[in-house]
Amino acid sequence: MSSIGHVIKRAVARALLSRLYGNLADPSVRAKTLMKVADMLPKFYREASPERVESVKAMIRDPDDRFMKLIYTILDETDPGFAKKMIMSLGFEAGFCGTKKIRKSREKLDCNVPWLILFDPTMACNLHCVGCWSGTYGHKASLTYEEMDRIVREGKSLGTHVYMLTGGEPLVRKDDLIRLCRKHRDCFFAAYTNSTLITEELCRQVRDLGNITFLISIEGTQETNDARRGDGHHTSAMRAMDLLKKYGIVYGISVCYTRDNIETVTSDGFLELMASKGAHFGFYFHYMPVGNNAAPELMPTPEQRRAVIDRIRYIRSAECDIPFFPMDFQNDGEFVGGCIAGGRDYFHINADGDAEPCVFIHFSDSNIRDKSIPEILQSPLFREYRRGQPFNRNHLRPCPLLENPEELRAMIERTGARQTSPESPESAEHLCAKCDAYAASWAPVAEEYWNSHEHKTRGYENYSRENLERPDAR
Repeated sequence: MSSIGHVIKRAVARALLSRLYGNLADPSVRAKTLMKVADMLPKFYREASPERVESVKAMIRDPDDRFMKLIYTILDETDPGFAKKMIMSLGFEAGFCGTKKIRKSREKLDCNVPWLILFDPTMACNLHCVGCWSGTYGHKASLTYEEMDRIVREGKSLGTHVYMLTGGEPLVRKDDLIRLCRKHRDCFFAAYTNSTLITEELCRQVRDLGNITFLISIEGTQETNDARRGDGHHTSAMRAMDLLKKYGIVYGISVCYTRDNIETVTSDGFLELMASKGAHFGFYFHYMPVGNNAAPELMPTPEQRRAVIDRIRYIRSAECDIPFFPMDFQNDGEFVGGCIAGGRDYFHINADGDAEPCVFIHFSDSNIRDKSIPEILQSPLFREYRRGQPFNRNHLRPCPLLENPEELRAMIERTGARQTSPESPESAEHLCAKCDAYAASWAPVAEEYWNSHEHKTRGYENYSRENLERPDAR
């Protein structure tokens, strides 16, 4: 239950947002309004130094700034009611209030506490994508509504107000998800979806709720996409995107880049198509050879991975005018301080209730059916993650599986964590062995790239005290 003070702050924030948003929707005064918002930043964020505020103002003043053009495009395409509710749940509750509470929870519990929790409502799915590990879990496992509700309630008690949903296909459980969003209006939800179950009625519900969106799985052209996801999927995704844009819903895409599609999914033509459909941001995921039906041959070559780093950073730069902002889960480690799993910024709960440190690491020593979220975060496996992070000071080699498989082997051995796939068990050795050669070939490329570029350093990195005191710590 929210405190009286929080209720008052929320009411004030909502009233202020309503006044501001009306001006933001008016092109004639939106720049002036944003300048006022920039002046207010230091009151709410300690990190908003005078230099950062002035940098923001310079962007607002520049009529040709590509980032401001992107913001204005999103403003023009988004339903105002949806936008205001999204800003309150994602901005005020999660970003402003939640972040402060999370940092206090980390100190109190002396463990990782995540900014977001990823969970699987069900493992059922209506597609059979090549190389997908989900199929090895079968299609019967599901979390009950009561279990999903408890995950959110316990997460909120720690300050966590963002929840991502995957599977399986999470929209198989769309009625329960809508019910969950209605109950927890102070949280923001995002579902990774294959798009086939998005309908007009669902879009109307989502628009009115304002605290859930979608990340549509798409992998380039009809040819490259359907080769992995099945005939007709590309057409279905385009239809879903048109519906989301029609109803003014902010949404993004989820791209798994492989050796076969990497050039296509980062091409101008693909990104321009996504932007024209109303998708202005996306998460790019390096293919991970997880599960017994994995296809290691889909892993990008070191040369391809280096090229995609340059390409995605160019797309985000001022030199590119495509209204799309990509985020690279594997290669943007310097912006988040390396591996974010194990509860450092997120962790995963599968449809059987097993708490896994990462959606790609199918090992666990805890289950939500017999442990609370705080107990899970303090379990041996999660403490091992915290003790080891960052697993590599070169944040182009962040992962304890893909780039540092010896680290995952050691953590599993020390904790005795069990694998979590009941249909097709995979040992830690079998999993890690698929990454050994890749890690060895990527290491020299990553070292050369890391040492020849400047990098961002976060002011707050959330490493354990033990790691901060290590001789090699920054």
